[in-house]
Amino acid sequence: MLFRILSFVFVLLLLGGCVSNPSKDESHLASTPEQDDSLPRLSEDYFDPFGLPERESPPPIPEETNLWKLLTRDYQLRDIQHPAIDREIQNFLARDDSLLRQLRMGEPYLYYILQEVKRRNMPGEIALLPGVESGFRPLAYSRHGAAGLWQFMPATGRYFGLKQDWWYDARRDPVASTDAALGYLQQLHQRFDGDWLLAIAAYNAGGGTVARAMRKNLENNKAVDFWSLDLPAETRQYVPRLLALARIIEQPQRYGLALPPIDNDPRFVKVEIGEQIDLKVAARLAGMTPEELLQLNAGFNRWATHPEGPHYLLLPADKAGVFSEKLAALPEDQRMRWTRYRIRPGDNLGRIARKYGINVKALMQANHLKSTRIRAGSHLLIPLSTGATLTALNASPNAKRKLRYRVRKGDSLYAIARQFGVKIADLKKWNRLASDRLHPGQKLTVVRTM
Repeated sequence: MLFRILSFVFVLLLLGGCVSNPSKDESHLASTPEQDDSLPRLSEDYFDPFGLPERESPPPIPEETNLWKLLTRDYQLRDIQHPAIDREIQNFLARDDSLLRQLRMGEPYLYYILQEVKRRNMPGEIALLPGVESGFRPLAYSRHGAAGLWQFMPATGRYFGLKQDWWYDARRDPVASTDAALGYLQQLHQRFDGDWLLAIAAYNAGGGTVARAMRKNLENNKAVDFWSLDLPAETRQYVPRLLALARIIEQPQRYGLALPPIDNDPRFVKVEIGEQIDLKVAARLAGMTPEELLQLNAGFNRWATHPEGPHYLLLPADKAGVFSEKLAALPEDQRMRWTRYRIRPGDNLGRIARKYGINVKALMQANHLKSTRIRAGSHLLIPLSTGATLTALNASPNAKRKLRYRVRKGDSLYAIARQFGVKIADLKKWNRLASDRLHPGQKLTVVRTM
């Protein structure tokens, strides 16, 4: 009994040394979601790792259809042992209710992600990375501007082909972002000579950061494995956190957890739609609410899909067939809901766009205008569904998000503006800057439209 008590005290001491997350430089892909600094925190209930509480277990799923079992069969990193992994396991267990809520959030996306991981012969553990990155929330935003399941920064997302504009942000698209993230991880895996721990660390800290740490160790005749490198504190926690999550999922009974059941079936399918469609119209055709449609299609910023594509929607597998049939029968002029506006003397596109809550470019696209010149007496088509869908997901199309950025050595207004996809003039206005000069440690406000 004395040994058990002493062991328990030792575990508590280990858990006491929390590591704070440093700010990231613009090369970083991953970032802790703004809503929380670690896991989605839903409970701070005390957890006794030696006296595990009894739980009401969900009905068991046959092993051959249990997605968790199939995921663990593809593990490639299970033999790695390190005290940091054990510490992260205890950190997860200390907030076990939050962990289970996080895993339930992954239910719509895990099947697709796992299939893509398997197709590329990557470790099954990689399928859990969005749990560490975003808590499996496609609408997660970090304080540094990263977005989506895989937490892409704007510049990195564009580099990997993730379109980001007024209509659409592919970083929040589960299909597009998964393809980009896995492709990037494969590149990092190749860059670091097949070492998955270094590749995962580089996904978090940036490839340059990991490479510099390796060069420093080589110069000092030190080992260059992940555990030996002098990396940012967040990255030193990030890699063992993923491995800890994988261990818990492989042996949930050992840790007193009942994983939320997930069948090994697709939750959504990709349906081609040909051209732009009003999302309320699409939801009606699919027999869904707009909110339900947006849960799977979180990449869309507005009331309709992008006029220039992508021309697809993600739909529940059991609704895709009916949707396609109804879409094929839908008259072309009913894909979008419009009102007709007669241009008055003195009108301009900016004034009209503001009146209806859209931007000038979208108004021009909707009316196939090549310039902003308009003539009194002519008519414009104005979309009726403006701003109606994303509001229900707490991400209004016109919502502004204020971020705080800490200036680092070597930063410039140009680099910061490019990182967050904003204008230098706006940065100066938001922060009342009289010149372009910055100093390390200075805090800047960045306002981003979601």
